[in-house]
Amino acid sequence: MKAEKKVVRHTASEEKNPSLKGTLISVSAVGLFILISWVGAFMLFLGR
Repeated sequence: MKAEKKVVRHTASEEKNPSLKGTLISVSAVGLFILISWVGAFMLFLGR
């Protein structure tokens, strides 16, 4: 018996980069949280 080889061919749409919209939103949310926390701590420092 001969072993069958499956040939997988990638189409042009599969080779494109995946959408990183969710990553951008997540990183932006974390960055915004850090910025707001830093500003809050700085305002507390200035107020005392």
